[in-house]
Amino acid sequence: MHEIRDQVRTEALNNGIEIVDVRIVRTDLMDEVLKNTYERMSSERIAEAKDLRGRGEARKIETMAQADRAYTERFADARRQSEVIRGEGEGERNRIFAEAFQKDPEFFAFYRSMQAYAKSLASPGTTLVLKPDSDFFKYMGMDKTKPATAKP
Repeated sequence: MHEIRDQVRTEALNNGIEIVDVRIVRTDLMDEVLKNTYERMSSERIAEAKDLRGRGEARKIETMAQADRAYTERFADARRQSEVIRGEGEGERNRIFAEAFQKDPEFFAFYRSMQAYAKSLASPGTTLVLKPDSDFFKYMGMDKTKPATAKP
């Protein structure tokens, strides 16, 4: 509007008119120019929307990557801690077993036999084929010299 004022001011002064200010209330564009203007504006808004979506998608990917990394690090740390604790527990168990073995080797042998019985017979329908004088039956109270007999 200042440019228009400055352009017409010199010509208006020749006619005795002083132009102080110019205000444009409305401009009418030809249909073709109007259509092109709207298309350009629409294209600009679409490009801006694509740019915003792209930045949002990049931020989403970055956030997800950070969350995945934090999860992986925490999970690995928890697993490491659990393995350390498990190892300490197994060490303590072995220490206790060693003490028990030193105090009463016969009880320790009995205990290990009971564990073997439990593992061997844990599944329903388990069938074992062993010799009657096998060491497996040492603590079952069977006399190895007498054959087993069925009781009525």
